[in-house]
Amino acid sequence: MIKTKIGPLGTVAGMVVLIAAIPLLFVFYSSAQLDAERWGRLWSTRLPELFGNTLSLAILVCLGAFVLGISSAWLIARRDFVGRRLAIWLMVLPLAIPTYVFAHIYSVLLDSRGWLGSLWIATFGDAIPVPDLYNVFGVALILALASYSYVFLMVHAALSRSNRSLEEAARLHGATPMQVFWRVTLPLLRPAIAASLAVVVLHVLSDFGAVSMLRFQTFTLSIYLQMSGRFDYQAAAGLSLVLVGLSLTFLVIERFFRSRQRFYSGAQGALIRPKPATRGELVWIWLWLGHIMLLAVILPLAWMLDWTWAAYRDQLIGAEFWGYAINTVTVAFLAASAAMVVALPVGLFHVRRRSLASESFIQMSSVGFVLPGPVIALGLITFLLAVFSPLYGSLAALVMALVIRFLPLAVQSEEASMQQLTPSVEQAGRVHGAGPLENLWRVTLPMIRGGMAVAWVLVFIDALKELPATLILRPVGFDTLPVRIWIEASEEMLELAAPAALMLVVASLPALWIMMRGQAASR
Repeated sequence: MIKTKIGPLGTVAGMVVLIAAIPLLFVFYSSAQLDAERWGRLWSTRLPELFGNTLSLAILVCLGAFVLGISSAWLIARRDFVGRRLAIWLMVLPLAIPTYVFAHIYSVLLDSRGWLGSLWIATFGDAIPVPDLYNVFGVALILALASYSYVFLMVHAALSRSNRSLEEAARLHGATPMQVFWRVTLPLLRPAIAASLAVVVLHVLSDFGAVSMLRFQTFTLSIYLQMSGRFDYQAAAGLSLVLVGLSLTFLVIERFFRSRQRFYSGAQGALIRPKPATRGELVWIWLWLGHIMLLAVILPLAWMLDWTWAAYRDQLIGAEFWGYAINTVTVAFLAASAAMVVALPVGLFHVRRRSLASESFIQMSSVGFVLPGPVIALGLITFLLAVFSPLYGSLAALVMALVIRFLPLAVQSEEASMQQLTPSVEQAGRVHGAGPLENLWRVTLPMIRGGMAVAWVLVFIDALKELPATLILRPVGFDTLPVRIWIEASEEMLELAAPAALMLVVASLPALWIMMRGQAASR
């Protein structure tokens, strides 16, 4: 750590982190009411299984997201081919599909009467059973398909900003293309890879939809069952405390390794342009990308369109449905905008003022993401009733919960862009008389707007899909699309769940366009 002075920037970052830590304070308070006997019972019965399931799931999902995300990002960033722009859009569309929708769709498709189940039986007969999703590998497949786009987005953005001089120097010294990738390109991508995998792990640790649909016991599902089934908030808080400790341990390790992987790219260096793909490369590119798109985008969209058409034909889409859509977009827009703004001082303070305080702020800002949605909601309710009761039951309370919930997405994305800024560029602005705010507005923000666009879009899309916190904190009569999807899917009313799921994808398209435009402008 280099600097210890807090200053105005650190003060603002500290205020943001303090608000984000409200649910954690609730967890500490409630878990402190557990006596030694109940702690011992948790450690001897529930925790070993939950540790094993959660860790194994996180590792498998990270491996899947790493392979899918990096391979697709490199192919699209470094090769120019027919349909390249379309491929970028299809690679990020899975972000718009909630994990519980993924789980529900594939459980239906792999049923013996579903599209994939029928095709599998026709192809293999009884020799090979239809793949079972109700285990760690099935859940890992669903979560990897739903989350690899985080890796793709951040790695593709980093590849698009790459300076070609380093790779050209390696080639001049006789390195083969594969050696250049492993020894030059991949090491330079480590900050983006580390940030994206951190986001993936945090999603896995806090996921409620897929694990509940597929009945796989993780910390999040067990916490929800403790709260909703047994109304044991102290035991739920105890499990949440263990989950927070596990997540923070991972983040500390990730930050330690990422601190050794920092680099600066020259501000004036020429960027790498994608090479035209040969015919052979084009075949392999579309074979690989096509399989990813089929599983992550085409099949889910085909299912949604099929059942949405059935709902439209039966006149089941009424005025109430469009009200749910407007509610969802409004909440997501407010949450994404607020999260993008409040994440800026946290990330900037950590990048420019490396200290124990800045490191602590970064870790604490991630707490909301590793806590299950119901715990965040209950912690916020407790705080509002004690401090500012007029906000209880309001839209502002729901937006505040979503900002706390998805603040790590914004911090990770913006900080990954800030880490590639050359300090001399900002110093040049100060030398020419720009004050701190003017330097931020005219130098720093234009150079990281691609990362800010990614941060806004990631929070917006995840806020569109958020379910548990919305169920608890939404104002009376204020339903959203995820709430309706959950209700209809739980009652097997597919013709009503599909239109809401399809609308989430449609609502995400403008946000994705903003992100693509921001990345193009930053290049």
